[in-house]
Amino acid sequence: MPKFLIEREVPGVGKLTESEMQSMARRSVGVLRQLGPDIQWVESYITGNNLYCVYVAPDEEMVREHGRLTGFPVNKVTQIGRVIDPTTAE
Repeated sequence: MPKFLIEREVPGVGKLTESEMQSMARRSVGVLRQLGPDIQWVESYITGNNLYCVYVAPDEEMVREHGRLTGFPVNKVTQIGRVIDPTTAE
């Protein structure tokens, strides 16, 4: 199944409280349950005004549908082609 990197511009996201982050995560998980088992949220990275989320999904359209249903912006979707990490050196 393809893996995608989603870039989301969310002003001030880096300053959200734990409670606000938990609320966002719950909203995301609720929509994932609606969409079914074909889409999975792996993890997200937070910077000052951006979220970088990794999802597994059958296609970009399903990733965008998740964003539409949650109300979270989807500024860019990039399919991940390959992964390199420290084990690549072995």
